[in-house]
Amino acid sequence: MNFQQLRSVRETVRRGFNLTDVAAMLHTSQPGVSRQIRELEDELGVDFFVRAGKRLTGLTQPGKILLPIVERLLLEAENLKRAGDDFARSERGGLVVAATHSQARYALPQVVRDFRALFPQVPLHLRQGSPQQIAQMLMSGEADIGVATEALAGFEQLVTLPCYRWSHSIIVPPGHPLLALSEKSQLTLEQLAAYPIITYDAGYTGRAHIDDGFARAGLEPEIVLTAMDADVIKTYVELEMGVGIVASIAFDPERDRHLHAIDARHLFEVNLTRLGLLRGTWLRSYAYRFIESFVPTLTRDVVQEALRAEYVECDYVI
Repeated sequence: MNFQQLRSVRETVRRGFNLTDVAAMLHTSQPGVSRQIRELEDELGVDFFVRAGKRLTGLTQPGKILLPIVERLLLEAENLKRAGDDFARSERGGLVVAATHSQARYALPQVVRDFRALFPQVPLHLRQGSPQQIAQMLMSGEADIGVATEALAGFEQLVTLPCYRWSHSIIVPPGHPLLALSEKSQLTLEQLAAYPIITYDAGYTGRAHIDDGFARAGLEPEIVLTAMDADVIKTYVELEMGVGIVASIAFDPERDRHLHAIDARHLFEVNLTRLGLLRGTWLRSYAYRFIESFVPTLTRDVVQEALRAEYVECDYVI
C-alpha cells in the first residue's frame, strides 16, 4: 500500500470516476491510475469501485466504508508534512483563505494588511467563491481557512466557528420616498415591498434571511436584479433601477456619497458569519495568527479545541 494508490482512489471519487481527469490531476497516465487502484484492491481483497467494462461507475459498499479511512490517511500525511514544515520553517510556506466577495471586500482587508506586516515571507492567497465553493475548497485541501455567512455549517467534514453578527441595510438614491418614511418611523416590509428590489443571489450574504422575512409577512417582493456582491447592487441602485438590500458593512457614507442607507435590522434576522476549517487539519502557527487577527476571541487554544470537538460558540459582534 502506498500514498499514490490512496490518492488514485480519492481523486477518482472527486473527479466523478473520470480516470482521464484523475490522471491529469495526478500527473500520470490513465492506465497508471487503473493499475494503482487495482493493486490496492488486490492487496485489501475488496473492490472499491463498481465497473461496467473498463469504466468505473460508482463506489461499492466496501468502497463507501473504506473511503473515509483513505481520506483520513491522506489528511494525516498532509498534516505530518505541515507539522514538519512548521517546526523547520516556522514563517515559511503559504496560506490560502477562501471567502465570499463581501468578506474579501469589506471584512478582511485590514486583517490581510496586518498579516502581511507580521509575516512578509508568507505568501497569502485569497480565493473567492460561493459558500458552497468555499466548502469544497476546504474539503479538497485547496484552502486552509474559509469565511462565509451561509452554507459552511452544513458540511460535517468542516468545523465552523461563529465570527461576527451583522445586519442588512436598505440602499436608496437621494430623495427616494423610503427616506422620508424612515424619518417618520421604522420602515415596514410592506412599504419596502412596494418597490423593485435589487439584492444578493440566492445562497449569498444572508439572502435566505431576506427571503424568510418577506415570506413570514406573506409578501412576494419584485426582485428585479440579483448579484454576488454589494458593489454591483449599489451600481444599479444609483441607476434608479430599484431599492438595494445589502450587508450593512458594505455601505460607506464617504465612498457611497450618491446613496443613502436605511437600517433594516428590524426587518430581517441578524446574520452570522462563520470561519470554516477542515476537521482534523493541521494549521501552521501563522494561520492561527490570521484567525485571531480576524476574530480576537478565536485564540489558538479556542481553535484547537474546536478542531477536537464538535462546535465552539462565541459572541463577537460588530
